[in-house]
Amino acid sequence: MRDSFVGPFTMIKPIGKNEMEVKITEEFSRHHPVFPVSLVKPYFQTEEDRFPSRKKNPTPPEIVELEDSAGPVKKTIKASKIRHNGKDWRQYLVRFKNQTADKDKWLAGDAIPYGHLHLRKFSPHGGLKSLINHETFLEGRYVSL
Repeated sequence: MRDSFVGPFTMIKPIGKNEMEVKITEEFSRHHPVFPVSLVKPYFQTEEDRFPSRKKNPTPPEIVELEDSAGPVKKTIKASKIRHNGKDWRQYLVRFKNQTADKDKWLAGDAIPYGHLHLRKFSPHGGLKSLINHETFLEGRYVSL
């Protein structure tokens, strides 16, 4: 299977309206240096050059460690999926017992104590997926189930 496009090549000059002369490398020395314009594509070194108006991905919200949490989780309010550096991150808005709504925090699923119980309604498998091959926080330490 061959590449759809090869290069990049340096353009020397346009020849008429429909052709472009390019500087050929040794690897392609057997080819004629004039190509139809329809085969010429612009070259971009980076994604920023290719999409200058695209906004950069924001950094994911800071994940709060268990030591910073305000106690045991009362309930999980909602889920959010964000994309950062090409990877999906799922976070959950949790409310802690004996706390008001202004103390709600976004936590990663593995940072929620007994997360497999609190996150059942957000899992397509009813929480079973998080019970298998995952670590759970029990009695102040992580254990594998």
